[in-house]
Amino acid sequence: MDIANSTLLITGGGTGIGRGLAEAFHVRGARVIITGRREAPLKQVADANPGMAWATLDMDDPAAIRAFADRIVRDHPTLNGVIHNAGIMKTEDLIADPIDLATAEAMISTNLLGPIRLTAGLLPHLRAQPSATIMTVTSGLAFIPLTATPTYNATKAALHSWTIALRDQLRDTAVEVLEIAPPGVATDLMPGHADNPAYMPLSDYVAEVMGLIEAGDAPRGEILVERVKPLRHAESSGNWDQVFALLNR
Repeated sequence: MDIANSTLLITGGGTGIGRGLAEAFHVRGARVIITGRREAPLKQVADANPGMAWATLDMDDPAAIRAFADRIVRDHPTLNGVIHNAGIMKTEDLIADPIDLATAEAMISTNLLGPIRLTAGLLPHLRAQPSATIMTVTSGLAFIPLTATPTYNATKAALHSWTIALRDQLRDTAVEVLEIAPPGVATDLMPGHADNPAYMPLSDYVAEVMGLIEAGDAPRGEILVERVKPLRHAESSGNWDQVFALLNR
C-alpha cells in the first residue's frame, strides 16, 4: 500500500479507531475523507487536521450508501481506498422474553450489510485505479465470541469470511484486500471500554497497526497486533476452550 499516494475513505472516522487511523494516514501524506452519521465529531476531526475532508453517511441506509458512493467518486476522483471501520456493539440477552430483535438487526445492517453495500458501490471505480485497497475492520471476537455480545461477534465473523472471499475473487486485479482484526481497544465503542485498563490504549494500537501496514506485514491479508493473536490463533493452537473461558469468565 502506497500511503502517500492514497486517497482513502474511512467510515466511522469521527471517533475511536476510525479517527486514530484517519489521523495516522493523514500525517503520512494520504488524502483522507472521513464519514459517519454525526456531523459534529467529523467536523471536529477535520478542523483538527487541515486538509482532511468529511461527509455524513448513515451505514444503515441502503439508498444513502448508493448515493454516497456515486457522490464520493465524483468529488474525489483519485479515491483508491476504503477502510470499513464503522460499527456498533451492544450487549444482548438472548433468553429475554421478548428478545430485542431491533438491536440485532441494527448491528447486522451497520456492521455487515454496510460494508457489503458500500463496497458494491465503490468497486467499479476502485477496479479502474492503477492500484487500490479495500480494508475491513473485524475483531478478535470474530474468532472467540464474547457471549454478552452475540450478534456483534457474528457480524465480525461474517465480515471476516466475506473479506476472504472478496480477496480471492479480486486476486487477479490491482485491488488489495486487507483485514484489520483489533483486540479490545480503549475507545467509546461501548460504555466502560475507554477506561478499561485491560484494553489496549488506542494510540498504541494505531501505532502498531500502521507499523504493520508500512512494513507490508499482513500474512494472508490479516493485520494482527500481538495482543489479538491469542484470540485469532486459539483454535489452530488447540487453546480455544481455555481462551473462551478466560474471555467469558
